[in-house]
Amino acid sequence: MSHLINIFLEPAKVFADLREKPTFWAPMLLLALATAVSTLLYFMTVDPAWFAEHQSAQMLLQNPEMTSAELAQVQSIMPGARAMGWFAAIGALVMIVVVFLVYGVYYLLAGKVTGQAVGFRHGLALVSWSSMPMVLGSLVVIGGVLTSSPQTALESLQLTNIDPLLVQLPMDHDWSMLAKSFSLLNFWVWFLAAFGWKTWFRTGWAQALVVAVLPSFVIFGAMALFAIL
Repeated sequence: MSHLINIFLEPAKVFADLREKPTFWAPMLLLALATAVSTLLYFMTVDPAWFAEHQSAQMLLQNPEMTSAELAQVQSIMPGARAMGWFAAIGALVMIVVVFLVYGVYYLLAGKVTGQAVGFRHGLALVSWSSMPMVLGSLVVIGGVLTSSPQTALESLQLTNIDPLLVQLPMDHDWSMLAKSFSLLNFWVWFLAAFGWKTWFRTGWAQALVVAVLPSFVIFGAMALFAIL
């Protein structure tokens, strides 16, 4: 369990230990639970009436051609804030596990391409431990929920993201999705993933950084391309 602290203070020691005995359950579960708790806490705290109005306003921004009748129909089938909280929390748990499994396969394939002996457990260990900085993002959201007005949008509490930390873009802005999705903690995650790869396989920084950043480059690159087009 000391690795949960040392990954922030002594990552070289943590990855050296993981090279011999790869583990992943502790960081994976911690990140999944932190994300689920922060999400559930928000929906259990937000003003339900305000949240319903906020959702309607966002839908109209994204679909200005929507009629009042269509909006009313959508509102009638949408779950309330409390129910949505449980759906979102469970969805967060499932999403993180699925994403980590996909990354485990990615690192396995990356090892075959680069000629490194990467097992699936090592891939899961690498993505799980390198993602630990994202726990800080969930703690920021929890702090925001506890100190902010109950009439605050969830995206406004994610203060490690470009939006709202550096810019505040309306939902219908071309770059809104990318700005609201990109956390500055990604740089820390990429560094840890590259550092772990470099430590395990004695590679240069160039290979390690390419392997660590490539999936995110594809995802955020696609989002940027969509925004441009």
